[in-house]
Amino acid sequence: MDRMDTAEFSLVPSHLPEATSRKRKRRTPSPGGSRELLSLAAPLIVSQSFMTVQVFVDTVLLSWYDPRAMAASFPAVMWFWLPFGLLQVTAGYTSTFVAQYTGAGRPHRVGPAVWQGIYFAVFAGLLMLLLVPAAPFLIALGGHSPALQALEVAYLRCLAFAALPMLLIAAINGFFSGRGQTWTVLGIEAFGTAVNVALAFLLIFGRAGFAARGIEGAGWATVIGSGASALLATALLLRRSCRDHYGTASGWRLERELFGRLMKYGGPAGTQVFLDVLVWNLFVQLIGRLGEAAMGATTLTARLNMIAFVPMMGLGQAICILVGQRLGAERPDLAEKSAYVGLKWMFGYMSAIAVVYLACPNLFVSIFESGRDAEDFAAVAALVPGLLVCVAIYSLADAVNVTFSFALRGAGDTRFVTVATFCLAWPIMVLPTYLVVRAGGSVYWTWWFATAHIFTMAGCFYLRFRAGKWKSMRVIEPEIETSA
Repeated sequence: MDRMDTAEFSLVPSHLPEATSRKRKRRTPSPGGSRELLSLAAPLIVSQSFMTVQVFVDTVLLSWYDPRAMAASFPAVMWFWLPFGLLQVTAGYTSTFVAQYTGAGRPHRVGPAVWQGIYFAVFAGLLMLLLVPAAPFLIALGGHSPALQALEVAYLRCLAFAALPMLLIAAINGFFSGRGQTWTVLGIEAFGTAVNVALAFLLIFGRAGFAARGIEGAGWATVIGSGASALLATALLLRRSCRDHYGTASGWRLERELFGRLMKYGGPAGTQVFLDVLVWNLFVQLIGRLGEAAMGATTLTARLNMIAFVPMMGLGQAICILVGQRLGAERPDLAEKSAYVGLKWMFGYMSAIAVVYLACPNLFVSIFESGRDAEDFAAVAALVPGLLVCVAIYSLADAVNVTFSFALRGAGDTRFVTVATFCLAWPIMVLPTYLVVRAGGSVYWTWWFATAHIFTMAGCFYLRFRAGKWKSMRVIEPEIETSA
């Protein structure tokens, strides 16, 4: 076993003095408690923060280079994430399989589960290259100005080449995170982010002999950084300790039944993200028709929201892993306890973020201001504080939303989450936003509809979790008992 796995399941040796034994017991996190959750979540939160840093730095650099490039980056990212979110979550659902196999004490099934995710990642990554020829058509649907469309197309085409390495990272990271080796996930993400950020500065502005590429430079930096992370993750997966104990080399064969179960449970989980991104993509595209100021303000507000929201996803992933491990070990009581402990920390964190958004919105906005284009930026900056009020309010509901959606995902209750996302978003958020835009109304009204949507989803996921049907769900096959 790896060092972390041994520490997780070992008992205190009997030959130790009693005082030393008691001391070690005190250091062991109690099952389902805060210490256990946070020790698992901390590296995931930091690794998600690296993603936030990457997005934040790209946005700031592009705003300094050209505010239009900054505004164009967000619609392109939304079009990219529309198909990619579905594929990434499906590939990354290997973490739930790994968690349940680990909890059930069946490490020999871990490697084969991860390989099914790798096969899916390669196929889906190649499929994402279809975005290269399709980019002009997709971007034109937004109806934005020709100048913005040209920038959006350039960025989207670059991102299409980053899909394959990013999907490989998602599948392989499931091997580490599902077993609790979240520090390894952190190292993989940190390495890629460092490469990305360094290259973004060089390629956007043209430094160290590179030509200034603007928004294309930011896109190619993402491609290279993702590729570097994927190579590192693959090398770690094929280490001798992983090959010997988890079958990461011998379990490479395609297993139709196992692959089918990954699609059965991971597919709906990915579809839920697809529908969520679709809703927000339509939301952003509609707001773009209210003018460049409304579009720029929405872009900035969404990026600022990601600063708080993306790290929260790390805590949600920890909840998902613990629920999966506990159900694999037939301990739904501890799975439930972990979810409610996670909710406590999630709500406290988002409450603090909400206070910061309300207290000093202009401080955040000033970071993106370019001195060369202060006059053009003023119209955007004037709208952002009002939009941050909505973000501050719905962040509290998002704490509930993320906690229970990830808990249900860890059990395999992915189909319900998908159906709820589809049924609630359109009447509460998308259609009202369309009517506001058609009437030439205020951008503030559109964000209040988004707030109502998030509150409704939070209530729906909480009621589903409280009903308890998830406690009897499993994504892994029953173990076949052999007679002696």
